[in-house]
Formats: sequence, structure tokens, C-alpha cells
Amino acid sequence: MSKVSPLRAGLSAGDARARLASEGFNELPQPNRRTPLRIVMEVMREPMLALLLAGGAIYLLLGSPVEAIILLVFAMLSIAITVVQESRSERVIEALRELTSPRALVIRDGRRLRIPGRDVVRGDLVALAEGDRVPADARLVEGHDLQTDESLLTGESVPVRKVASPAPEQGQALRPGGDDLPVVFSGSLVVRGSGVAEVIATGVHSEIGRIGQSLAALEIEPPRLQLQMRRLVRICATFGAGVSVLAVLLFGRRRAEKDSYQGLRFASLGMNCAAV
Repeated sequence: MSKVSPLRAGLSAGDARARLASEGFNELPQPNRRTPLRIVMEVMREPMLALLLAGGAIYLLLGSPVEAIILLVFAMLSIAITVVQESRSERVIEALRELTSPRALVIRDGRRLRIPGRDVVRGDLVALAEGDRVPADARLVEGHDLQTDESLLTGESVPVRKVASPAPEQGQALRPGGDDLPVVFSGSLVVRGSGVAEVIATGVHSEIGRIGQSLAALEIEPPRLQLQMRRLVRICATFGAGVSVLAVLLFGRRRAEKDSYQGLRFASLGMNCAAV
């Protein structure tokens, strides 16, 4: 830790603790992460897989373990692959979330301290240098040829130039994108220069936090192909069930009990063919 000018003493440790207690941590809300069990339950609600499991169960009840095992193994393999893929996606999302809360070099009580990004509070002075990720939305009070990459917020890969401003101008639009703005935004990357910025918004109150909240409010619709496949599977299952019932009735009416049993096996085969 090194001392800095008294003019840039930053918050005191007590003020920082008080603001952290009142305003919360500088992090995005934790989404409801899906557990492997929840993913399995979601997969099993798919009509195609449910039909395969039902066919395997019927084969098992009818005393045909070989056919039952074949169907159930393929169904379990499909579930396992889906769980692995979805779990990897959850881990990637969590890693992206952690990008918005890196470690930060702040100035408190006249000293530079390296702290977790989640502990940054409004009013903190943050020292920025090339290669740093901005931990929160902040007004640049000192800057030396500072440029940041705001592609995480705007999608634009060209770095933007930042200029220091002792006080915000009235009516000035402080949104990502565009050169010569006095504000750096949470999640952006410093690609050139250095500076000191005063934090003005953290967590859900930052620009990336507002974007995250608006995305969380969106309802994700299943792909159209998935909806059409569900409809097709339901039609095939209904048709297969009708054929199965008809076959059982015909065999039971025209032949002996043994043939009725064979008819039920034939009906089960028809339902599995419909699933395939």
C-alpha cells in the first residue's frame, strides 16, 4: 500500500463500510441457477423423451427386458448429454457474471488498496490503468490518454476516448458509446492510458446492471422447430396409442388370452416406432 495526495484521500474505511451496508454489494443479482436435477426434470418433460421412457416401461412390464433396456439406455444417454451441455452453459454464464465484478484498486484514507470488486461502493476513488476492467460506473476526475473498450455494453469493438471532468455537466447524456465522455462504465476494459475515477453507481444501478435487469424480465420462447417437434410427437403418440388400443381389443376378442398378451407387445412396439 502506498500513500497518495491528501486531495485524493478517498472515502474513509468507516464510510465505505456504512455505504456497503446500506447500498449492498457491487454485483449483479444472482440468477436461479439450474441444478442437474432441475435440468433432468426439464428434459423429461419433453414429449419425445417421455414417449421413449413410457415405451421402455411398457416393455419391462411385459417381460421383455432386452427391448426395455435398449430404450432406457438411449433415453438415459440423451438425458446425460443434455445435462452436461446445460451445466457447461450455466458455468459459462457464471464466468461472464464474474467479469462484471473484478478486483479493484481503490483509494481509501489516502492509501491505495486492492479489494474485491463487489466491495466497491458509491463515492470510492478507483485507480485505473491499462488492462484493468472497470468495477463500477464512475466519473473520471483524472485521466491521461485514457481509452476504454465498451463492446460488452454497446457491441462496438472500437475503443472510445475518455476525458476528465471535475463535475458532471447538467443535462449531459452519460450513456456508453462515443468519445470524450467523462464517465467509465462497469465491465468495460481500459485499453490505453490511466486515470482516477469516482464511483457514481454500483451493482444493479450501473449501466450493465440495468441491462441485466431488462434482460432478466424477458421471457424466452422455445424455438419454433422445438414447438413443431413437440406437436409432431404428440400427434404420433396419439396415433400410436390409438393403434395400440385397437390392436389389444382385436387380439383379445378374436383369440385366446395368450394372443392378447402378444397383441399388447405388438402395440408397445407400435408406440415406440411412433416415438422414433
